[in-house]
Amino acid sequence: MNKRIKKVIFQLIGLIVLLLGYYFLNSKFGLSISCPIHSLTGFHCPGCGLTRCIFSIIRLDFKSAFMYNQLVFLLITFYSIYAIYSIIRYKEIKKLNNKIIIFLVFITIIYG
Repeated sequence: MNKRIKKVIFQLIGLIVLLLGYYFLNSKFGLSISCPIHSLTGFHCPGCGLTRCIFSIIRLDFKSAFMYNQLVFLLITFYSIYAIYSIIRYKEIKKLNNKIIIFLVFITIIYG
């Protein structure tokens, strides 16, 4: 198997393990990272919506997940296409990395 494909698969597995571990710690023991914005203002920030969205996705409740944070579905689609394209056309994608990162940061700031 290609070295790049192994790296992508390893990163995906690591991300999934981290998310499931955080979900387990939160649901079983109530351990979670508190939000300073929510603590100070009482309003939920985009990060709070992201956390609730990911927990809803883990529970396979996609309707609630979409209501909590719509940007996640756009980013999941974009990252999936980007990952597939980067595996297929690795040398061409290196030139695009900075532009793609700037674009994602810009979109995330506007959404927030």
